[in-house]
Amino acid sequence: MNKPRRPPRRRVDGVLLLDKPVGASSNTALQIARRLFNAEKAGHTGTLDPFATGLLPLCFGEATKYAAELLDADKRYRATLRFGIATDSGDCDGQVIAVRPPNVERSQLLLVIDRFVGEIEQVPPMYSALKRDGKPLYEYARAGIEVERAPRKVCIRTIELLSFGDGFAEIDVACSKGTYVRTLAADIGEVLGCGAHLTALRRLTIGSLDVAQAVSLEQVEQMSIDGRDRCLLATDTLLAALPIVQLDATETARILHGQSLPWLGDAGARYRLYGDGGGFLGTGELSADGWLSPRRLIASSPTNP
Repeated sequence: MNKPRRPPRRRVDGVLLLDKPVGASSNTALQIARRLFNAEKAGHTGTLDPFATGLLPLCFGEATKYAAELLDADKRYRATLRFGIATDSGDCDGQVIAVRPPNVERSQLLLVIDRFVGEIEQVPPMYSALKRDGKPLYEYARAGIEVERAPRKVCIRTIELLSFGDGFAEIDVACSKGTYVRTLAADIGEVLGCGAHLTALRRLTIGSLDVAQAVSLEQVEQMSIDGRDRCLLATDTLLAALPIVQLDATETARILHGQSLPWLGDAGARYRLYGDGGGFLGTGELSADGWLSPRRLIASSPTNP
């Protein structure tokens, strides 16, 4: 018996703000979403750990060209810490490496939290996707090998204590790129002298994007294909931090032909470029001698005018 042929992949362009479920890897969530959209091309803008939930922007089609734009954005998380137990991964998926009495007072915790606000150094966890000699650190960790990691500077913008009691605390953390909240929890536990790990982590924001705008995989699955397409944000959503350049008809034609334009602005600055009809064209960069050049342009389509 012949299997029914799957319809050909569709050209889909845009950004889906997904509320990732607990237990799923970022790539698993991406592949499920890609199947639901039957999209030709898809990618994500940075991973969330399987035990974590929350905002995971997924890119389709032309939006994949700008997937890396959010890597440098600030992020905000809600995290639940359990005191008295340390794990090798800093979260509830890891192996327990130390157990101590969780003798923590609220006032003591508030003082310790304050010490971590500002620019700090973190040693990246072994269970991370950072690479050493071309291999992710988590592969070494799974083989029982620990390699030396240099500390990295990150910035914790704010930490707010939301709740505390019974050996647990819930905090709201706003931080710079590259921050590991698992490491922050473990470091707070060590300063307190009892150890700690994360039992829950939820990403709330990335730059100007908010999980309140996101949809779940279950919601997407229940939609028609047209309803799914209506959930997609425009490709330039990923570039909200860049200033806008509006071009006239002649300038638009030159940019689309790969030509540069004389322009006033800061050397090295990157811009969002919009054409004569108002449509998003892509990104450009200003040279030191005042020429605005196209850097990454999009191809037009019915879903990406």
